[in-house]
Amino acid sequence: MPSNDARNLLQTAVPTAAVGVIAVAAGGVVAGGKGALGAGVGVVLAIVFMGIGLYVLQWTAKTLPHLFQAMGLMLYVAQLLLLLIFVGLFRDTTLFSAKAFALSLVVATVVWMAAQARAHMKAKLFYVDPDSQEREKSQKAGSAT
Repeated sequence: MPSNDARNLLQTAVPTAAVGVIAVAAGGVVAGGKGALGAGVGVVLAIVFMGIGLYVLQWTAKTLPHLFQAMGLMLYVAQLLLLLIFVGLFRDTTLFSAKAFALSLVVATVVWMAAQARAHMKAKLFYVDPDSQEREKSQKAGSAT
Protein backbone atom coordinates (compact mmCIF):
# COMPACT_ATOMS: atom_id res chain seq x y z
CA MET A 1 0.00 0.00 0.00
CA PRO A 2 1.53 3.36 -0.99
CA SER A 3 2.38 5.71 1.85
CA ASN A 4 -0.40 8.18 1.03
CA ASP A 5 -2.99 5.40 1.12
CA ALA A 6 -1.63 4.04 4.39
CA ARG A 7 -1.63 7.54 5.87
CA ASN A 8 -5.24 8.06 4.79
CA LEU A 9 -6.25 4.73 6.32
CA LEU A 10 -4.43 5.55 9.56
CA GLN A 11 -6.04 9.01 9.79
CA THR A 12 -9.50 7.47 9.45
CA ALA A 13 -9.19 4.21 11.38
CA VAL A 14 -7.55 5.60 14.52
CA PRO A 15 -10.28 8.17 15.38
CA THR A 16 -12.94 5.57 14.60
CA ALA A 17 -11.28 3.02 16.87
CA ALA A 18 -10.97 5.63 19.63
CA VAL A 19 -14.68 6.42 19.38
CA GLY A 20 -15.28 2.67 19.33
CA VAL A 21 -13.55 2.24 22.67
CA ILE A 22 -15.76 4.97 24.11
CA ALA A 23 -18.86 3.35 22.57
CA VAL A 24 -17.98 -0.06 24.05
CA ALA A 25 -17.46 1.51 27.46
CA ALA A 26 -20.73 3.42 27.22
CA GLY A 27 -22.57 0.31 26.02
CA GLY A 28 -21.15 -1.64 28.93
CA VAL A 29 -22.21 0.99 31.45
CA VAL A 30 -25.71 1.39 30.02
CA ALA A 31 -26.60 -2.16 29.01
CA GLY A 32 -23.97 -4.36 30.64
CA GLY A 33 -22.01 -7.03 28.82
CA LYS A 34 -24.53 -7.34 26.01
CA GLY A 35 -24.33 -3.60 25.41
CA ALA A 36 -20.54 -3.68 25.27
CA LEU A 37 -20.61 -6.63 22.89
CA GLY A 38 -23.21 -4.97 20.67
CA ALA A 39 -21.22 -1.75 20.55
CA GLY A 40 -18.04 -3.66 19.78
CA VAL A 41 -19.68 -5.58 16.94
CA GLY A 42 -21.08 -2.34 15.51
CA VAL A 43 -17.73 -0.56 15.58
CA VAL A 44 -15.82 -3.50 14.12
CA LEU A 45 -18.39 -3.88 11.37
CA ALA A 46 -18.17 -0.17 10.52
CA ILE A 47 -14.36 -0.22 10.44
CA VAL A 48 -14.26 -3.36 8.27
CA PHE A 49 -16.89 -2.17 5.79
CA MET A 50 -15.50 1.34 5.50
CA GLY A 51 -11.91 0.07 5.31
CA ILE A 52 -12.75 -2.31 2.49
CA GLY A 53 -14.58 0.52 0.75
CA LEU A 54 -11.59 2.83 1.08
CA TYR A 55 -9.29 0.16 -0.32
CA VAL A 56 -11.61 -0.51 -3.28
CA LEU A 57 -11.93 3.20 -4.06
CA GLN A 58 -8.17 3.73 -3.93
CA TRP A 59 -7.62 0.72 -6.19
CA THR A 60 -10.25 2.02 -8.61
CA ALA A 61 -8.71 5.49 -8.66
CA LYS A 62 -5.35 4.03 -9.64
CA THR A 63 -6.41 1.37 -12.12
CA LEU A 64 -9.73 2.59 -13.56
CA PRO A 65 -9.91 6.35 -12.96
CA HIS A 66 -12.72 6.80 -15.47
CA LEU A 67 -14.96 4.57 -13.31
CA PHE A 68 -14.10 6.22 -9.99
CA GLN A 69 -17.30 8.20 -9.46
CA ALA A 70 -19.60 5.37 -10.54
CA MET A 71 -17.66 2.89 -8.41
CA GLY A 72 -17.93 5.17 -5.38
CA LEU A 73 -21.68 5.42 -5.76
CA MET A 74 -22.05 1.67 -6.29
CA LEU A 75 -19.78 0.93 -3.35
CA TYR A 76 -21.75 3.06 -0.90
CA VAL A 77 -25.04 1.55 -2.07
CA ALA A 78 -23.56 -1.94 -1.65
CA GLN A 79 -22.30 -1.07 1.84
CA LEU A 80 -25.71 0.20 2.88
CA LEU A 81 -27.42 -2.91 1.50
CA LEU A 82 -24.96 -5.23 3.27
CA LEU A 83 -25.43 -3.36 6.55
CA LEU A 84 -29.20 -3.54 6.11
CA ILE A 85 -28.95 -7.30 5.54
CA PHE A 86 -26.70 -7.71 8.59
CA VAL A 87 -29.04 -5.67 10.78
CA GLY A 88 -32.00 -7.66 9.46
CA LEU A 89 -30.33 -10.98 10.23
CA PHE A 90 -29.50 -9.99 13.80
CA ARG A 91 -32.68 -8.00 14.47
CA ASP A 92 -34.07 -10.43 17.05
CA THR A 93 -30.79 -11.62 18.51
CA THR A 94 -30.28 -12.03 22.21
CA LEU A 95 -26.52 -12.32 21.78
CA PHE A 96 -25.96 -8.57 22.12
CA SER A 97 -27.86 -5.33 22.59
CA ALA A 98 -29.37 -4.28 19.27
CA LYS A 99 -29.67 -0.63 20.37
CA ALA A 100 -26.02 -0.41 21.37
CA PHE A 101 -25.07 -2.14 18.12
CA ALA A 102 -27.09 0.25 15.95
CA LEU A 103 -25.98 3.38 17.77
CA SER A 104 -22.30 2.45 17.72
CA LEU A 105 -22.54 1.46 14.05
CA VAL A 106 -23.99 4.85 13.11
CA VAL A 107 -21.57 6.82 15.29
CA ALA A 108 -18.53 4.89 14.02
CA THR A 109 -19.62 5.37 10.41
CA VAL A 110 -20.12 9.11 10.87
CA VAL A 111 -16.73 9.46 12.59
CA TRP A 112 -15.06 7.45 9.80
CA MET A 113 -16.61 9.67 7.13
CA ALA A 114 -15.69 12.89 8.94
CA ALA A 115 -12.12 11.68 9.50
CA GLN A 116 -11.87 10.62 5.87
CA ALA A 117 -13.04 14.05 4.72
CA ARG A 118 -10.52 15.70 7.03
CA ALA A 119 -7.70 13.45 5.82
CA HIS A 120 -8.56 14.24 2.22
CA MET A 121 -8.61 17.98 2.91
CA LYS A 122 -5.23 17.79 4.68
CA ALA A 123 -3.59 15.62 2.01
CA LYS A 124 -1.20 17.43 -0.26
CA LEU A 125 -2.15 15.84 -3.55
CA PHE A 126 -0.80 17.15 -6.84
CA TYR A 127 -3.34 18.28 -9.38
CA VAL A 128 -0.66 18.03 -12.04
CA ASP A 129 2.17 15.52 -12.04
CA PRO A 130 5.34 17.67 -12.06
CA ASP A 131 7.41 14.79 -13.43
CA SER A 132 5.25 14.55 -16.55
CA GLN A 133 5.95 18.20 -17.42
CA GLU A 134 9.70 17.65 -17.11
CA ARG A 135 9.46 14.56 -19.35
CA GLU A 136 7.54 16.52 -21.97
CA LYS A 137 10.19 19.26 -21.95
CA SER A 138 13.02 16.74 -22.30
CA GLN A 139 11.20 14.90 -25.08
CA LYS A 140 10.61 18.15 -26.99
CA ALA A 141 14.23 19.19 -26.50
CA GLY A 142 15.41 15.78 -27.68
CA SER A 143 13.26 15.82 -30.81
CA ALA A 144 14.42 19.33 -31.81
CA THR A 145 18.06 18.26 -31.87
